[in-house]
Amino acid sequence: MKLKIDYEKCCWNEGKCESCECGEGKGCDGCVEVCPVQAIERKDKVEIDLDKCINCGACIVSCPKGALSFDE
Repeated sequence: MKLKIDYEKCCWNEGKCESCECGEGKGCDGCVEVCPVQAIERKDKVEIDLDKCINCGACIVSCPKGALSFDE
């Protein structure tokens, strides 16, 4: 399994959150914050360090847009 991001659904784009729904209007508050191994970063887009990722699925559950999933 490999974690993947659907950038069409992801609200983080060009270095900012494009959705007021994330984090109750305070910007994104999801995948990056819940990752126990800090494998996810917000840059221009959300990026995953697959070498660090432990496939726990916490980010998938936390994403209000359903942008994260496992590529099986």
